[in-house]
Amino acid sequence: MLTLHDIADLRAQLNAQRRDGKHIALVPTMGNLHAGHLALVDAARRDADVVVTTIFVNPLQFGANEDFASYPRTFEADTRALSEHGCDIVFAPDADTLYPQGRDHQTHVNVPLVSEGLCGASRPGHFSGVATVVSMLFNLVQPDAAYFGRKDYQQFMVIRKLVADLHFPIEIVGVPTRRAEDGLALSSRNGYLSATERQQAPALYRTLCHVHDTLRAGEAPPTALRDGLAALTKQGFKPDYLELRRARDLGPIAPDTQEAILLVAAHLGTTRLIDNLPVSLPR
Repeated sequence: MLTLHDIADLRAQLNAQRRDGKHIALVPTMGNLHAGHLALVDAARRDADVVVTTIFVNPLQFGANEDFASYPRTFEADTRALSEHGCDIVFAPDADTLYPQGRDHQTHVNVPLVSEGLCGASRPGHFSGVATVVSMLFNLVQPDAAYFGRKDYQQFMVIRKLVADLHFPIEIVGVPTRRAEDGLALSSRNGYLSATERQQAPALYRTLCHVHDTLRAGEAPPTALRDGLAALTKQGFKPDYLELRRARDLGPIAPDTQEAILLVAAHLGTTRLIDNLPVSLPR
């Protein structure tokens, strides 16, 4: 496995692979890898000749009061795990490499509609930061396919719209959420939970499942969502949102909507957790 930090080196390696007709897959990450990230690498490994994983803690997607400085950097452990899972190239640039003019003078990519509301409302600028760095990585790697987890469903939809709107010739592959045995969606930020909070955290998924089941049974969405928010609060969470949206574009549901997505974000202590479940609504 090659570990590269320089853009010219990355391009030289991938140009050679491309000339040989190799199918290239990209897995963008911010490091601090867990089994969910490695599932993306495994999926890419099954499909591609060359797997490129990026490790870059992107300052553009952190707000002023968020955890950029304290976000865990575990580069040695990450590269060991990537090697074990068959990654071919790790690209780990620093911020000066990707943003040589600095953050304040960087061109930004904004994806309308799907980036609005939900996490976009409580984390202004976040999805612009994501779209900017992903666009840059798409340009540098020029993959045939890129792999993203569905745990952050809004981010997944932002990337899909970005690719469609800007005509990137890239297949976007969504990989299902990986969960711990107790149901908690795997996340780098789970490491911020105290021991007590970690025991409480699976209640987020249990509540999501309960709301899912009541919707499937025909409960009116406003009632199901109101009861779900009350249950989360009772269990010690501070909900950010619990919403039901159209699965295909995150638009508002209509009376004829059948395929929907149930999305939640809630704070437990100082940690913000997100999750989602698809819902096939009754006719």
